[in-house]
Amino acid sequence: MKKLQIVLLMSLMTAIGVRTYGNIVVADSLTRLPLPSASVFDSKGRAVAMTDNAGVIPPFSPEAFPVTVRYLGFQEKVIHSACADTVFLSSVPTHLGEVIVESRSHKLLHILAYVREYSTLSSYTDTVFLFREKMVDYMLNPDKARFNGWRSPRIIKSRSYYRFTDAYGLDSVSNRCGHHFSWSDWVGIPHSPSLPRRVRESGISTDTIFGRYSPAEIWMRNDDRMIVDVDVLADTASRRWVPNLSTFFRKNLDFEKFRTRFRYANVTEDSIRTTGLAGYSFNIESNGRGHDIFRFSRHDIPCYVSTFGEVYILDKEYITVKEAKIWDKRDFSDKSIELIESPDAPDLQQPILDLIARVDAIDHNRTRLDFTPDQRLVAKHRHKENFAGRAFNLLKNLTGISAYKHRKNLNDQWDTFRRSRKK
Repeated sequence: MKKLQIVLLMSLMTAIGVRTYGNIVVADSLTRLPLPSASVFDSKGRAVAMTDNAGVIPPFSPEAFPVTVRYLGFQEKVIHSACADTVFLSSVPTHLGEVIVESRSHKLLHILAYVREYSTLSSYTDTVFLFREKMVDYMLNPDKARFNGWRSPRIIKSRSYYRFTDAYGLDSVSNRCGHHFSWSDWVGIPHSPSLPRRVRESGISTDTIFGRYSPAEIWMRNDDRMIVDVDVLADTASRRWVPNLSTFFRKNLDFEKFRTRFRYANVTEDSIRTTGLAGYSFNIESNGRGHDIFRFSRHDIPCYVSTFGEVYILDKEYITVKEAKIWDKRDFSDKSIELIESPDAPDLQQPILDLIARVDAIDHNRTRLDFTPDQRLVAKHRHKENFAGRAFNLLKNLTGISAYKHRKNLNDQWDTFRRSRKK
C-alpha cells in the first residue's frame, strides 16, 4: 500500500509539473516515476541538457528539434516537437554474464567496457567538438591482494572524431587534437555502496538522500535492478562516487554540473556488489579543464568544457595476481586489436555518422605533403663554437640573459600570431 502511495504521489507531482510549466517530462514507462538527469541531444547530435530531479526537460528553441532523450538502461526516444507532455522510456533487459571464482587464488576482478563520449571545448571564438568511442578495462582488488589495480578506465583501443569551428562558422575535421579536455578518463568505478533502508526490500521503491541544499543521491529500485543518480556538487560526501577527481575539487575548479548515474543488476543484499554493475554515465560541465589547460589564445581567455559519457560493461572475470600482472604490462599499441561495441549501445545519430564519414575520408598522407611548417618553429643552423663562444653562452645562462631573451622572443611571436588571427 505504501509503495502504491509513493507511485501515485510521484505521478501526481509529474502531472502538476506538466500543467504548471508546460514542459516535457521524462518518466519510466513501467513505474511511471520521473527519470532525473536524463540526457537530451539536439538535432546536431550534441548533448545540450539534462532533465531535473522531477524529470522535466528545459525549454528548447524550435531549431533544436527533433531532440533525442537518452537514459542508461532505457530505450532512447526521439521527440519531434515541444507539443509532447510526458515521454515514457522503456527499460531494456540487462544481460550480465555469470562471474565465477574458480579458486581462492582468483582474487582480482578484471572488467572490460565499451565507452562513448561527447565532449565540447568552447571559447569566445572557437569550438572543438569530440565524439570518441573506446574499449577500456579496470582491475579491481576487493580482497586487497598484493597488486594495486586500477578503478579508472584504462584505454585499450579508441577512435576519435573532432570538429573544429571558428567564429565565422567555418569548420574542419580531424582524428587528432592538441587539446586534452575530455573528463571521461577520470570517472571510474566506485567502491560498493550500502543500500539506503527504504530500497533494501525487493520491489518498486525509491529513496532520496539530501545534501546541504539539494538532493545528492536518488535511488530507484525495480526488483533486483537498481539505478543511483548522484549530484556530485550537492554535498562533499557525494565525491566518494568519483574519488579520482578529488584533486580537481581541491584546486577549486569551477564545476557547473556534475551528475553520474550507475546501473546495477542482480541486487539481492544490503550492499551492491561490483559484479552487478551493468554500466554508468555522467554529465560534467566546467569553466576550464583544470591544471592550466592550453587554450586557443593563451591562458587569459576562458573556456567552457562539457562531457557526456556512457560506459557499457562487456565482461567481468576473476583472475589471479599473476594474470593481472600480465594484463598490467600488456602492450595495446597493436593496430590489430579490435574495438568491441556493446550491443546495448543505441544507434548513432546521423550528424555523428556524418562526422565519422568526414574524418575517415581524410587523406592523411596528402595532408602531410601539403603542410608548410612555420619557419619560426624550425631550429636555426648553428656554427661550431670555439671555447670562448661556449664560455660566453654559459655566462648568459648563469646570469639569466638567455632566459630573458627567450621570454621576449616568445611574447613577440605570440603578438605576431594574435595580429594575424585578428586579420
